[in-house]
Amino acid sequence: MSLENRGAFIVFEGCDRIGKTTQCRLLVELLKSRDIPVLPMHFPERSSHIGQVINSYLTNSKDLPDEVIHLMFSANRWEHMNQIKQKLLEGNTLVVDRYSYSGVAYSAAKGLDFDWCYAPERGLLKPDAVFYLRAPADDLTNRGEYGKERYEKVEFQGRVAKVFDQICAKEANYWHQLDASQSAEDLHAQVADIAVKLVHRVATQDLDKLY
Repeated sequence: MSLENRGAFIVFEGCDRIGKTTQCRLLVELLKSRDIPVLPMHFPERSSHIGQVINSYLTNSKDLPDEVIHLMFSANRWEHMNQIKQKLLEGNTLVVDRYSYSGVAYSAAKGLDFDWCYAPERGLLKPDAVFYLRAPADDLTNRGEYGKERYEKVEFQGRVAKVFDQICAKEANYWHQLDASQSAEDLHAQVADIAVKLVHRVATQDLDKLY
């Protein structure tokens, strides 16, 4: 299939309640309004068997060793990889709420080795752009339903942010760090400006992989 039709692979990353879901929705709506084929995705994808186990863990109804849940998060991404590749090559831009980087950041924040955490992600498709939404962890506690899921603790989210910062510095050529404490509208305007240009720029580029 001709790469002239390839869609862009766009990921939103950041701590819990930072505004990723809102920004994903706004970007999907914008691209649709411009007749750009677009599909939303979210990881973990909780409908599969693996995803259901992850959901039980995140909602505190199931306990698993840190290494096991890390590998399950990674497996959840791998089980959807063929679908992601197919959708992109069919010309659909994918707007994805969380991806490999969340898996690494959250597990490393728990004390697992960074390189060990990253190893099972190698070979997955590499995003064309990652929008990293950043705000002080203390600013997030007043956002809706904060604390409902396992990882929504201020001190832990601060550690997660430090790992995200580390990844952002390492992957600066396709990561875009944005201030999530500004209004949703202003943040969306910055995202949109980058994303629309990206969709046209990557249409004829080969898909790349994480390494």
